[in-house]
Amino acid sequence: MRTAPPLYTDRLLLRSFTLEDAVDVQHLMDYPDMASTTDEIEYPYEDGAAEEWIQWCQECFEDGGRTNFAVTLRADGTLIGNVGLNFRIHLPYKHAELGYWIGKTYWNCGYCTEAAKAVLAYGFREHDIDSIYANYFKRNPASGRVMQKIGMHYVEYIPKDPKRHYFEDTIRYEILKNEFIET
Repeated sequence: MRTAPPLYTDRLLLRSFTLEDAVDVQHLMDYPDMASTTDEIEYPYEDGAAEEWIQWCQECFEDGGRTNFAVTLRADGTLIGNVGLNFRIHLPYKHAELGYWIGKTYWNCGYCTEAAKAVLAYGFREHDIDSIYANYFKRNPASGRVMQKIGMHYVEYIPKDPKRHYFEDTIRYEILKNEFIET
């Protein structure tokens, strides 16, 4: 089984998820506040959902479409979240979508910003992409602050439009490869 390369920051280790992470994923995701930040998480987080999601992450990595990193604390290996890139490289496009979640217990500690910056660097360094974009729900400005801190800039406001799969007012940010500064 192939795995993503580990990424190290001052406080974090980003690595591939394993099935041993399922209990921690289940614990981190089973909060209504977590489900409210994205349309990819349901509350309550059903038993078995973590195992299915981890298996899906592995399949997506192996087919080259997506890379999800388990965000863990370097000090003790505690799993605290996920940061990933969904590659959209169908001609004429060469970009990726950044997505992330951090367990509520670890909010407001700078972990998401630290992990997201490492994944931007990985994306631009290891993949042939020109830009990385990310979306957040208008009612979740903390996610937008993460995007700003990692150097992304505002692109557009997308009003709620279920026909286009936008079930909430959404804001998009982006960074071009030539704008990214790796520190």
